[in-house]
Amino acid sequence: MSDAGDGDEDADFEQVRERAADAVRDTDAASVYVGLVGPNVQNEYYFANDVDEDELQEMAAQQLGMLTRVLAEQSDASIDQVADYAAETAKQLNVR
Repeated sequence: MSDAGDGDEDADFEQVRERAADAVRDTDAASVYVGLVGPNVQNEYYFANDVDEDELQEMAAQQLGMLTRVLAEQSDASIDQVADYAAETAKQLNVR
């Protein structure tokens, strides 16, 4: 799933998305998330999962944990700021 971006960014995203899909199809990877966010990009993202419905929630939680860890490690934000940001974003997305 993706929103519109400019041509070069669309091509870059499509390349990465294809590599992610190949990783799920051709390796033992169970799940892949690819996101492209930037000043000229409108939040492009792609999920590829090779899990059954019972495992999907657990996989999504693991992906959220990985993304939160990247944010925590690569920013000056405190644990509370990261948690508050994650909770506010989930609320805006109507995640329950």
